[in-house]
Amino acid sequence: MKKTSKFSENLIRLRKEKELTQQGLAYYLKVTQQCISEWEHDKIEPTMSNLIQLADCFDVSIDFLVGRKDY
Repeated sequence: MKKTSKFSENLIRLRKEKELTQQGLAYYLKVTQQCISEWEHDKIEPTMSNLIQLADCFDVSIDFLVGRKDY
């Protein structure tokens, strides 16, 4: 079984803390729900513009989001 990345772990945790569904987050970012699912399952990586939007949405740094720094 593949170990999940720190990014996917943080994304799932932050999304659930905000009580957002994958569909709700997808709507906010103007991507598909499938795209959010693939990020959460380490199948694809977000673009830089998506990382910026995610960091803004969750009010965290990109470094935190990708697991380079603690909260």
